[in-house]
Amino acid sequence: MTTNAPRPEVLRYTAFSSSPDGGNPAGVVLDATALDDGDMLAIAAGLGYSESAFLTAPPEDLDGPRGRTYGIRYFSPKAEVPFCGHATVATAVALAERTGPGKLVFATRAGTVPVEVTEEDGTVRATLTSVEPHVEEIADADLAEALAALGWPAADLDPAFPPRIAFAGARHLVLAAATRARLADLSYDFARLEALMHRLDLTTVQLVWRESATVFHVRDPFPVGGVVEDPATGAAAAAFGAYAREFGLVPEDAVLTLHQGEDLGRPGRLTVTLRAGDPRVRVGGAGTRIG
Repeated sequence: MTTNAPRPEVLRYTAFSSSPDGGNPAGVVLDATALDDGDMLAIAAGLGYSESAFLTAPPEDLDGPRGRTYGIRYFSPKAEVPFCGHATVATAVALAERTGPGKLVFATRAGTVPVEVTEEDGTVRATLTSVEPHVEEIADADLAEALAALGWPAADLDPAFPPRIAFAGARHLVLAAATRARLADLSYDFARLEALMHRLDLTTVQLVWRESATVFHVRDPFPVGGVVEDPATGAAAAAFGAYAREFGLVPEDAVLTLHQGEDLGRPGRLTVTLRAGDPRVRVGGAGTRIG
């Protein structure tokens, strides 16, 4: 950004909650065409949110509704990330407040992500459709290191949920706690977990506890982003949906509810929709402006 160029407006929205005090806050810049990488990183670091989103001109070959297609980039306070679900939802809500609900299409570093925005009784909701996901194994030594960094004995894991790395735009290590108390007790070695995550190219660690057949509670340490814990993580929710379906933990057609942020005092709710015959995962929730 040139020194005499006007500073772009930086909006603040929360995703996966209809209350500004819930969900996951994100910075949103609706016109980042004049910003370079350093500018975007500086804005994200100044805000201190887990991620901020920056809209740019769409690629010429991006297919979508006229005037509703965008390039989008995501920055944590430390670095750019390939995809961020909550910042996508926050951006879609911000756009819908200006141009109305409907379909949006975003070109991300991970691939094309369509978003459907609706409004009912004054609440705006956005649902993104992930890129095609996949799940891969984690080496025993890497799993042992993750558990050591978390301070979790292996006996505290739920044996019905095999530890795996899941991807739906970004990579997340999925670990399931056997009890809600285990999930609630999160005090980890920040530097140790960060080093492992950099080595495995992980964005978060998706910690999950199953309340019922379709209801889960989740937490996401995010040291690689410079944040102890992410309050609501759309990309990890998409990855978890693909993981749960692959291991037959939920039906091929299913609607899952993920509660996140309760242990941080910022409760949020993520809806994960799986459709038989479509490998992609849909993640939706409410959003609203902060301030």
